[in-house]
Amino acid sequence: MADANEHDVTFESTDSGSAMTFPLQCSALRKNGHVVIKTRPCKIIDMSTSKTGKHGHAKVNLVATDIFTGRKYEDLSPSTHNMDVPIITRMEYTLIDIEKNTNDEVKGRGFLSLMTEDGTMKEDVKVPDSEIGDKIIADFEQGLELMVTVVSAMGEEHAMSHKEAPKGNN
Repeated sequence: MADANEHDVTFESTDSGSAMTFPLQCSALRKNGHVVIKTRPCKIIDMSTSKTGKHGHAKVNLVATDIFTGRKYEDLSPSTHNMDVPIITRMEYTLIDIEKNTNDEVKGRGFLSLMTEDGTMKEDVKVPDSEIGDKIIADFEQGLELMVTVVSAMGEEHAMSHKEAPKGNN
């Protein structure tokens, strides 16, 4: 007879990353939609389809920009093949504080201290190294209450925009 402890097995869980994207046929992609090109989440800015050639497949030519860096990518794929589409979430948080980068060895800016609607803190979003980051810092230092929009896709998060928080009628 088998020992009762023989079947006690612990499985470690891992993240396959598959929940970050979903497949979609190239012919179903549309301008202003999203697609993964060279492992980067991109927004489609131009798309054209070539006619079926003597070797069978119509081709889809995609021109897209990285949603985080703005870098331009191009891809050519048969219209019947599947491409990954990133799952993109957009959340608004209340800006509580801006942590300054005090470590001279680390280049870049500090992190945003953000609060979710349920009151939990989120402190892992960097201040953008762009004009948006400059504007967030300037408006925060003026004493404005700000709402920061954070876009996340494929395990990356970036503060993409901000606006003044609505005044409450308390």
